[in-house]
Amino acid sequence: LFFLVQVVEPPLVAFIFVTAADFFIDVPGPAKPLIAIGIMVVWYIFSNFNIELTGKLAIILFIVMVSITVGNAIYYLSSGHWEFTNISDHGGFFPHGIYGAVAAASALVLKFIGFAMTPTMIQETKFPAKKMIIVILAGLFIPAAVYVLATVAISGLAPHDVIANLSVPEPELVGQLGMPAIIGLLAILAGLLYAFTTLMGFWTSSARVLYGASQLRQLPPWFTRTNRHGQPYIANIVVLAFGIFFAAFTGSNWVEYTYSLSVVAAGAVYFLGCLAAYRLRDKRPEWARPFRSPAGKPIFALGMLISAAITIIGVTLLPPNAWPPIIAYIIIGALIPLAMKQYRTHVDPGYTPVVLTPEDVQKIEE
Repeated sequence: LFFLVQVVEPPLVAFIFVTAADFFIDVPGPAKPLIAIGIMVVWYIFSNFNIELTGKLAIILFIVMVSITVGNAIYYLSSGHWEFTNISDHGGFFPHGIYGAVAAASALVLKFIGFAMTPTMIQETKFPAKKMIIVILAGLFIPAAVYVLATVAISGLAPHDVIANLSVPEPELVGQLGMPAIIGLLAILAGLLYAFTTLMGFWTSSARVLYGASQLRQLPPWFTRTNRHGQPYIANIVVLAFGIFFAAFTGSNWVEYTYSLSVVAAGAVYFLGCLAAYRLRDKRPEWARPFRSPAGKPIFALGMLISAAITIIGVTLLPPNAWPPIIAYIIIGALIPLAMKQYRTHVDPGYTPVVLTPEDVQKIEE
């Protein structure tokens, strides 16, 4: 499930590139999945080179992207077109009621799962593992601030029902309101930078989920094989294969398709994570815990409740074309433990799964 959360992102952001192209030229519907697959193939080639290059490029693009977003938001707020009534009226803050609010919150979960990339890439950074909480909190609150600013700035330009019917809202609103064309082009550029950095990060993270699972002997040792640049080349091939797999099923409703897939998987992962933490309080009370949640167990119970709501809403939002790939994915996931059992029986009997404990964390820090 965690791999699904990560691996569905590359095809999602590949379709963002296609949508941006469609804003300028009319891209035929059947060609869109093929273009998205082509974009993923290109990035697969780059993914096999030194990760330091990817990291430096991501930092530069992130700074440019946030700068454009903040600059555009300030322009919208001071343009004379922004009106608070576009947000407060026309049905108010929750025009679709509690269901709409929960559905929107569920969709927004996808925008924050980037913090989960931290543990999958921590071994390749110089950042101390014991300070990982700083990176995780930054990954939650910095995007939150940027998203709130951008959402308020854009939603004040027109009523929500007008924005909902636009395929590329921000540049289309710029054109309709007679703003300078450069503002719309900057908005598209920021969107493309978002897509590119997301593609880079989640592809890298997806491959490392497989690499880490192989380190823990949940998958065969092949996934830990690396090329001369230190990149897990077999894991990269598998990420590409799954990206093509999910892109092939995508129709014109690619936003609903990929978001709902991710939301269902993320909600289930968070639920299981909260449940595991809740149970460990009783099963392993003696374990050292460098980070403690406020209020203890009730926080984990609240997390399970919210995660369950996210998963349920995500299932209701799944379009028909999302069911075949997710069913196939579940079947593949169910077969992996059986295949690993056969591997241990016939190939390597000593290849037993590794279960991490706080002692392993201490070893890593030392």
